[in-house]
Amino acid sequence: MKYNDEIATAVAEFLLQIKAIKLDNANPFTWASGIKSPIYCDNRKTLSHPQIRTFIRQNLVKIIHEVYGDIDVVAGVATGAIAQGVLVAQEMGLPFIYVRSSNKDHGLQNKIEGTYESGQSVVVVEDLVSTGGSSLAAVNALRKAGMNVKGMVSIFSYGLDIAINNFKEANCKLFSLTDYATVIHKAISSDYVRKEDLPSLLEWRKDPENWRKNDER
Repeated sequence: MKYNDEIATAVAEFLLQIKAIKLDNANPFTWASGIKSPIYCDNRKTLSHPQIRTFIRQNLVKIIHEVYGDIDVVAGVATGAIAQGVLVAQEMGLPFIYVRSSNKDHGLQNKIEGTYESGQSVVVVEDLVSTGGSSLAAVNALRKAGMNVKGMVSIFSYGLDIAINNFKEANCKLFSLTDYATVIHKAISSDYVRKEDLPSLLEWRKDPENWRKNDER
C-alpha cells in the first residue's frame, strides 16, 4: 500500500521528471510475461540523481522506522534493489544482504549473499512490485533461511489486485513510496499524458491481462 500521499506525489513527480517512468497509451510496452502495459518503470535512473536518491533513501528508512521498528538486517532483491538496499542499510547503520532470483550456478551456489543468522529480523527492499511473484520469492528464501521477515518496502508499486492478494496470502506487509494511480494522476495534471487517456490508463490497472484486447479485434 502507498505509505503517504505527500511523499507519493513527490516521488511520482521525480520519477516522471527524470523519465524513470515512461507512459505511452498508444504504443504499450510488453512485459516478459507478455502483458501489454502503458507504463515502463526503471528506478535505477534515480541512482544518477543525488537529490532524488537521497529523498528515496530517507523515506524508505522512515517507513522502516515507523512501521517495522528495530531490525537486524536490510535485504535487497537482486538486481534492481541491491543499490537501493545498500543505501538504506548505510543510512541505518545495519548489515546488508541480497537475495538472488535463483541459486548461484557455481562456487557456494548461494541464493542469499552476505552474512546473516537464523532468527534475525529483516526488512526487504524492492525497487518496484508488479505481481509480487519475484518479490515474495525473496521473502520465502529469507524465511526458509530462518530469518524473521517483518515486511517489505519499495519505491513503486503497480497496485495490482494480484499483488495485493499475493502479499496477503504470504502474510507479508508491503509499503511503497508511490504507486501507479498516483503517477497517472500526476502525469495527467502535469500534461505528461492526455486527459483523454485517463480512463484507459486506469482500466489497465484493473485488468492488465485483458487490457485493450477488444482494440485488437
